[in-house]
Amino acid sequence: MSRKNARDCAFKLIFEYTFSKEKNNDTLEEYLAADENKDEVGYIQEVYNGVIEKYDELVEKIASFSSSFKLDRIYKIDLAILLVATYEILYMKSIPTFVSINEALNLAKTYSTEKSASYINGILANFVGE
Repeated sequence: MSRKNARDCAFKLIFEYTFSKEKNNDTLEEYLAADENKDEVGYIQEVYNGVIEKYDELVEKIASFSSSFKLDRIYKIDLAILLVATYEILYMKSIPTFVSINEALNLAKTYSTEKSASYINGILANFVGE
């Protein structure tokens, strides 16, 4: 499995978490057990567990750069994408910042609205520029 596909899995797990605020080990195990996920198990676990552990801090960071929307108005899909990207930028120094941003934009183009990619890009650009 490629890192891109692993990031997709991590995003979906985080998206699910944004609704329940509970870790779902069953869903995690399903992703980890899939044949194509073997190479990226560590990445998926690190991002999923890391975002859950740092959720309040990450949400606070995102909210501080989202002046046009209150946190509860951000689409859950966009929030999940931002959570993954923000976690990677802050805590996964082996991933270049531009890669995290580019992959976040790709996720937005795949899963979210027409305007989401530019919104996410603006938040991440401001965040990185801080």
